[in-house]
Amino acid sequence: MSRRRAKKAPMRSFAPPFRSVTAKTAGLPPGSAVYSGPAEPTEALLSLYAYDASGWRMECPSTVGALLEALDPAKNNWINVNGLSGGAVQRLCERLGVHPLVVEDILDPGQRPRVEAFEDSLFVVTKMLTLHSGGEIEYEQVSLLRKGGVVVSFQETPGDCFGPLRERIASGAGRLAKAGPDFLLYSLLDLVVDNYFAVLESVGDRLEAFELAAGEARPGRDFMTGLQALKGELIRLRRTLWPVRDSVAVLARTESGHLSPELAPFLRDLHENAIQAIEALETYREHAASIMEIYLSSVSNRTNDIMKVLTIMSTIFIPLTFIAGVYGMNFRHMPELEKAWAYPVVWGVMILVALGELVFFKLRKWI
Repeated sequence: MSRRRAKKAPMRSFAPPFRSVTAKTAGLPPGSAVYSGPAEPTEALLSLYAYDASGWRMECPSTVGALLEALDPAKNNWINVNGLSGGAVQRLCERLGVHPLVVEDILDPGQRPRVEAFEDSLFVVTKMLTLHSGGEIEYEQVSLLRKGGVVVSFQETPGDCFGPLRERIASGAGRLAKAGPDFLLYSLLDLVVDNYFAVLESVGDRLEAFELAAGEARPGRDFMTGLQALKGELIRLRRTLWPVRDSVAVLARTESGHLSPELAPFLRDLHENAIQAIEALETYREHAASIMEIYLSSVSNRTNDIMKVLTIMSTIFIPLTFIAGVYGMNFRHMPELEKAWAYPVVWGVMILVALGELVFFKLRKWI
């Protein structure tokens, strides 16, 4: 099931993180099932996990028809769709009776995280963060749909943070195997939010490295560029995590038949985790600002030290330049020029003046 991930266009930190209308969809009627992401969509790969307390099975049907035939009404069914291309999303949603506006939102990766409750379904949009080996953070929209005993997760590209959930399904232990599809929906959201902390930990390590570099005598030339890039990443993280927190709060307060009352404590705990992620992010933003101030202050102090040395050197040479200028004039009647002792005396006076100035500066604690 592994496939090469489609390369996404970089997003500028000052660009709007969520856009429900793009150049591709402007002017189209509402409910138009058109992919409007920044990169070429990945061809959809389908997988099904059907499980309960008695056992589980996993299938990877090649068609939507085979997928729906494999559903087990007596079990919890988790359909995972990796990729939004090939028409599989449209066909699956049509067979499940999903509202056209929901299909439009699934195919638009620029949606703001939110929760929508319908009479027969519950729709959740969230953002999944993936930390790559080079420290790059990938932002991916994940759409979750609960309809009856089926939970469907739609992802832009293969690769996710749901590995622990698959292991829990395979083990058959814990609350997941005994609970209903609403707990499966919560578990998916919980893994998305938990993964935020791994990303934030990496950001904290990068901030610590910048803090150590800021205290050095001469940080590298790319220090300011790297710190500005990290601050831009923090801005984008903030724009992403705040709506996720709000959507989890809405989910915790919603009174819907799609969520059992027993799930309320878990949703409150999920909301608390989202708040903690926001608080950690705000702390990192303040930390980044303080590192910037420390760096600019150290640069200013080094500049002042350089200017002080240059000023002292100029002050020492001002009287020496005056003396040399007086005796460098081409007047014929300068008695001192004809004396044998004139040259060493001038040198002695200049040395004494320079030493006197240094002593004076030292007594005033200017050097």
